[in-house]
Amino acid sequence: MNAVASPSAIKARLPELRANRGLVINGSFVLAFVVLVIVAAFTSDAFLTESNVTNLLRQMVTTGLLALGMLVVILTGGIDLSVGSIVALTGIMAAGLSAHMSVAAAMTLAVIVGVACGSANGILVARFRLAPFVVTLGALTTIRGLSFVYSETPITPLKPGFLAIGTNTVGPIPVAAIVMVVAFAIVQVFLTRTSAGRALIAIGGNREAVRLAGIGVSRHLLLAYAISGFCAGLAGVILASRVGIAQPSVAVGFELNAIAACVIGGASLAGGRGSVVGTLGGVVLLALIDNLLTLYDVQSYWQQVLKGLIIVFVVLARRQEEER
Repeated sequence: MNAVASPSAIKARLPELRANRGLVINGSFVLAFVVLVIVAAFTSDAFLTESNVTNLLRQMVTTGLLALGMLVVILTGGIDLSVGSIVALTGIMAAGLSAHMSVAAAMTLAVIVGVACGSANGILVARFRLAPFVVTLGALTTIRGLSFVYSETPITPLKPGFLAIGTNTVGPIPVAAIVMVVAFAIVQVFLTRTSAGRALIAIGGNREAVRLAGIGVSRHLLLAYAISGFCAGLAGVILASRVGIAQPSVAVGFELNAIAACVIGGASLAGGRGSVVGTLGGVVLLALIDNLLTLYDVQSYWQQVLKGLIIVFVVLARRQEEER
């Protein structure tokens, strides 16, 4: 005769059950990804070529860095809609400033501007308790306007060194992709191994409990948005370096791809749940979809339709798995 588990026994096993469920969900997506790669390899001769793999890795860097910063903000229960505009501002500033100073100094100053933009968002959210959606939506427009104020026309950097970080490779691996992976590793350690990182996750789970525990909610929220600004600034510099030209109109809608990558990777927009590894998986999946649609010569507007449907399907599938 089978014994019926008591409520207390079930409650005690909840962490184990959630962990097992997470393994099943992530395993399912890994399997789907492997199947997709195999199908692509057999249906497109160009897919596994060195040039295509290099191009695939290079193209995922911007979305990857934006998604990484977005994840940190989402974990707190917030959102950052201004990252695309920060990409535009920092990219065009780096290109413009490189004509008057060293490339390294110009890029560093541009990234600092990205951090400043993120910090301004953080101050309004943390100190003045404004809604993150409203604050970053306003910043989206304001920062985009500042990009046009800096230069109404595209800027082409003249120094050859400006293109190095965006175009150089180590074997078939782009330097920019290595930078992205290092950034993901650093944030992974930060979120899992430091008290500040764990506090950010806890804020998204229960902000009031964190406050009552004596943890400074405001300064941690400020830190989250500053990290997002840093990642967006770095993405802007790398994007300008990769394409060889900086435009104030670039990166429109990039924030949506970043949010999609986080959600596909298992992050909850309510906060408190998400992972760096899952977000990286979401970034790779989105980049793979874009790459395959291009290889299959799908027209650009149909690419948008199919990509949107695939994102909805993946998120729905993850939601269904979580509810089982």
